Amino acid sequence: MENIDMLLIFKMVIIGIVQGFTEPIPVSSSGHVMIASQLLGLGEQGFTFAILTNTASLLAILFVYRKDVIRLAANSLQYIKTRGSEYKSDFRFICYIVIGSIPAGLLGVLLSDSIGESVSMTTIAIMLFITGIALWLIRNRHGLKTEKTMTGTDAFLIGLGQAVALTPGISRSGATIISAIAVGLNQETALRFSFMLYIPISLGGVVLGISDFLDEPNKAELAIPYTAAFTATLFMSYFALRWFMGIMKKGKLTYFTYYCFLVGTLLLIFY
Repeated sequence: MENIDMLLIFKMVIIGIVQGFTEPIPVSSSGHVMIASQLLGLGEQGFTFAILTNTASLLAILFVYRKDVIRLAANSLQYIKTRGSEYKSDFRFICYIVIGSIPAGLLGVLLSDSIGESVSMTTIAIMLFITGIALWLIRNRHGLKTEKTMTGTDAFLIGLGQAVALTPGISRSGATIISAIAVGLNQETALRFSFMLYIPISLGGVVLGISDFLDEPNKAELAIPYTAAFTATLFMSYFALRWFMGIMKKGKLTYFTYYCFLVGTLLLIFY
């Protein structure tokens, strides 16, 4: 027990909390993890760590949307078997998730060697400003489209937003929600579709990163710190998503505009 680095475990828990809290909200989890890591003196977190914490966020999101996932999967299978019209909208929504996943999926495969590379604090600051401006531009939009009335084109355009979010500092949830609201989805549908898109892209990241995880040379000594970070991310992602769902219902996305501008400004001043 004397070999356990309690300070490292504490720092990893902090990083996990930061990852978990910022993953569901439109402020860039990757950017915030880089900021927190530098403040804590941990240096750059590797791809293995990113895969681990993203998996924790994925599990939390799956738990929150478990009823939707089960319903969509069951009804889509029923539609394939019976062609029943009552199952068609759920089957079509699954198709839209596939369509929306294509842009980021392709870029993820093509740019797998460069995704996750370190970027400067100035770059993160600029990306936060871009996210804040985009959130401000859609602040008064109140779309009417639902799962039943959105189109494949809508799904693809939202997917392009997710592809842009492969850039460190651009929020994935922010890019997809902004894109969804911009094409006319109502806020509830925009939120649900955003996190449904997270499921396949996150699963794809796990598949692409499994070899890196298995080849991690320090797995044994990092097992406890990484487990602590995973647990912190899992619980914080769940509570952050629940909180963000309430914010979306109230239509208060401008809060995140101000936050992005504030953090971006502080980064430019101090870095």
